[in-house]
Amino acid sequence: MSESVSQRSRIMKRLTTIHSRSQFAEFRPMKQPNPPSWTLKEKISRLKSTMEAVHTEVLLCNDLDFSSVFQRVVEEKGIGRLLYARNTALGSQIYLMKERTPNKLPELATYDESIENWKEQLFSVDASVTETRGGIAETGSLILWPTEEEPRLMSLVPPIHLAVLKAETIHHNFSEVIQKEKWSEQMPTNALLISGPSKTADIEQTLVYGVHGPSQLVVFVIQSN
Repeated sequence: MSESVSQRSRIMKRLTTIHSRSQFAEFRPMKQPNPPSWTLKEKISRLKSTMEAVHTEVLLCNDLDFSSVFQRVVEEKGIGRLLYARNTALGSQIYLMKERTPNKLPELATYDESIENWKEQLFSVDASVTETRGGIAETGSLILWPTEEEPRLMSLVPPIHLAVLKAETIHHNFSEVIQKEKWSEQMPTNALLISGPSKTADIEQTLVYGVHGPSQLVVFVIQSN
């Protein structure tokens, strides 16, 4: 046995001995905290107040008045060009809204090309609208799973992000999301947790919004009738 191999063996033996005497050598199972048991109304209220604390606009509506609330927001924010995903349930709804009331919705743009060919248009839209996978009441977060129809850039590039959240998909906490949604069996290559508009304090420790992404986030929480 060479001297280097012998020396390596002695070092490993010493480390193993130290580890066996360590307080961390014995596995101690963590005690799971008792999960909250909020009602749907309480979950909505918790998510709303937590997100509004970080400059997110949260609007409560239902299936019947979503169109009018959405159109009002688009008008108030002066959105002239809206990026949407045509081949989704929400995209179909937005398209029908445009067909029925063409003067109340802006020009619609679809991200249906490669980023290399569509980059200039992507950076010229005023806002984007996306679906959400769900929400987390405890932290006030949205869950987005980017897909081919709704790529990650849709929620990260336009200056205004409009997100639609079904109230019944709001979970208590992140642990519940992982368990109920069975993330261990069907985890996407990219998952986004969004709690508010883009912000940074890198510049002289002053909090600034919209430096690395949308400066505004509007969430439409749709409650079933």
